[in-house]
Amino acid sequence: MLELRNISLTAGRATDLLLDDISARFPQGHLCAVVGPSGCGKSTLLKVIAGVRQPQSGSVHWEGRDLEQHDLEPHEIGYVPQFSIAFDLLNVTESIETALRLRVGGLDESVLCERAVEILADVGLSEIADRRVRVLSGGQKRRLALALEMVSSPILLLCDEVTSGLDAKAEDEIVQLLRKLASAHEDEPARTVLSVTHSLRHLDSHDSVAVLFEGRLIYHGAPELLLHYFSLDKQEELFPSLARRSAGAWHASWQKHRAAYQAAFVNAEQIVARAEAEPVENVPAEEPWKPPEIPTRPVEFMCPHFSDQFKTLLKRRWRIFFRDGGQLALQLALLFGFPCLVVIFAWDGLPQIQNLTSSGNVVQQLLETAAFTLQSSRVASLVSGLVMFQVILLTLIGSNNAAREIAGERAIFEKEKFAGVRPSSYVLSKAVFLTTLVAAQSIWMAVFVNTICRFPGDMLAQSLILVLVNGAMTAVCLGISSLTKSAEHASLVCVYLVGFQLPLSGAVLALPHVIAWFTRPFIAAYWGWSGYLQTMRDTRFYDVVQSISQTELSPFALCGWVLLCHIAGGLLVAYLGAKTSRWD
Repeated sequence: MLELRNISLTAGRATDLLLDDISARFPQGHLCAVVGPSGCGKSTLLKVIAGVRQPQSGSVHWEGRDLEQHDLEPHEIGYVPQFSIAFDLLNVTESIETALRLRVGGLDESVLCERAVEILADVGLSEIADRRVRVLSGGQKRRLALALEMVSSPILLLCDEVTSGLDAKAEDEIVQLLRKLASAHEDEPARTVLSVTHSLRHLDSHDSVAVLFEGRLIYHGAPELLLHYFSLDKQEELFPSLARRSAGAWHASWQKHRAAYQAAFVNAEQIVARAEAEPVENVPAEEPWKPPEIPTRPVEFMCPHFSDQFKTLLKRRWRIFFRDGGQLALQLALLFGFPCLVVIFAWDGLPQIQNLTSSGNVVQQLLETAAFTLQSSRVASLVSGLVMFQVILLTLIGSNNAAREIAGERAIFEKEKFAGVRPSSYVLSKAVFLTTLVAAQSIWMAVFVNTICRFPGDMLAQSLILVLVNGAMTAVCLGISSLTKSAEHASLVCVYLVGFQLPLSGAVLALPHVIAWFTRPFIAAYWGWSGYLQTMRDTRFYDVVQSISQTELSPFALCGWVLLCHIAGGLLVAYLGAKTSRWD
């Protein structure tokens, strides 16, 4: 049995009550409709039951245990939120099989496939098993959302607006499915199912109806008695009728008569006859109803290992990547287009630095010295600019790689984390996926530019420093993505971060030494630029760049270590951000 004991929850100030002194019990094998006007606390109540939000007072109990002290295991509870919890580019079968691999361990491939087929049959999706999620109708997506929760056979199922926005036929089908899921059948246990809904069409299909008004529970009883209790002729009049009294008055009335009305769970006809014979105020209180014991089968459940979740998440990420035509085209454009932008400025290779000849003519020597200085300055500016251009373009690519990676799927990840997916497995799968992109982008940039422009120095070291600077920005932006509420917000912050790299790098704007001492450790572009130039230390190009640069060039090893620190810091922030709950 699920039991709520005096649940209260505030928003900000103590007077802003979202839920106020809610107490109710829901037996196993029971389907309850939670209804009420918009903003009355229905979705908030589900989040409190699920443990997503903590009440200021009161407690939630399951089978007698306080869930604040002993929380439900992920496989014991299913939660279907209002938003979509499936990836549009996966098909129905892939979505179910992925959920099974992420939530249920110890299944070999044949058993997993059989289980997926059974779940699809149970929710009526067998005929469209190969159809991609993005082309499903609203009703089909609701069925898929329910199917995803059925992979671990939860005994408590919370559904938030699963019938919202559906046509009458689809709504009928979803309610029938919820009725089926609540009932014990074959090898499936009986479940407690709470369904938040705005629709009043199918209340008679539920075992009970809970009515919320301004955060208060004002009725929880049999649907047969709903009209009598509120003195209505038809169910559609329920919400308008609530304005007759304040929420406090309705709540007080329910507290007075709840025992009598909840006895209808045992004998509805007897209570109806009694209610028709005398006014509500005179209905005598009865002993609180105690549900009969409903046998359930033990759920054989094994949580997947960290490595199994990681492999499943990584495989899914690559599958989505190759199916996303727009993202794939953008990545290819960046991979091959950006290096071409660099080599335009030195298509014929880097110019040679002319030697300064000695001449007896003082005037001629002064002219040659001036020409040498001018030519060296131009070469130095070109070399420094080409290096910085590569670095900045790779930081831009890194921003594009990671800005939307977590923020863009945050809602789905929160749901999967609720179902048992480890944040560490999730972030590691992102890191490995992005590392592949970073390596391909950076190495190709180094090889292509070096081949065309003929940069001197160790190309392997140059490739390494470009990989590190791209990886640093990618990791930092992944951390930003895990901290922001939306993909658009994350993209904007990351673009600004890249925009600040160039002026703050010190390569084109020499900062005062005191300011540079504080800012330089955080500027990935500086370390990439300086590290790349250090690979040409034994050449004249390095000397001429150093002669015109007002910025100190750091050793190659130091550049590498600082960029590695950026990567480690970004991944740590990404992990901490992924661990933090961001439902709202």
